[in-house]
Amino acid sequence: MADQDPKQPDIDPVAEAPEAPESPEAVAAAESTEADEPTEEEQFAKLQEELTQLRDVALRAQADAQNIQRRAEMDVEKARKFALEGFAKELLPVVDNLERALVSGVEEPQSTALVEGVELTLKSLLDVLKRFKIEPVDPQGEPFDPQLHQAMSMVENPEVEPNTVIAVMQKGYTLNERLVRPAMVMVSK
Repeated sequence: MADQDPKQPDIDPVAEAPEAPESPEAVAAAESTEADEPTEEEQFAKLQEELTQLRDVALRAQADAQNIQRRAEMDVEKARKFALEGFAKELLPVVDNLERALVSGVEEPQSTALVEGVELTLKSLLDVLKRFKIEPVDPQGEPFDPQLHQAMSMVENPEVEPNTVIAVMQKGYTLNERLVRPAMVMVSK
């Protein structure tokens, strides 16, 4: 090796030897591994199945996302719609007191100016409540509805049908058609 020219590439005689022919066992083993590998059609079918499953998963995820978004929008709408409920409950006794003041003020002839002021205040307050969809429930003469009315007493009255509201002790109120306070009523037997 020391006599070789440094410009000549080092050639290994073993590397240049032609490949030995494979033994029949080696050829059979190679063919059996090729037989174990799926064909292109089988691979294509498997990939199609995976694609179908992944599309299904994607569609379900998309539907779930839409449902979550829709539910969140409904929750926000409901919260916005009924945010005034607590405020309305606190304000309704003020309306009741103004109505009572009118009833007692009408009996006093010298308080005409005061009655007019209370009437205007009550009208203004009721207009504001109506603007925010807070509506009174005044069921005088209507059939008793336990969803909207609270029976305070039952009285015999042959002039009206049984289960009819004959007197309203306190008006009820709804907010966006949802009951805030039931009407306190007297019902016929």
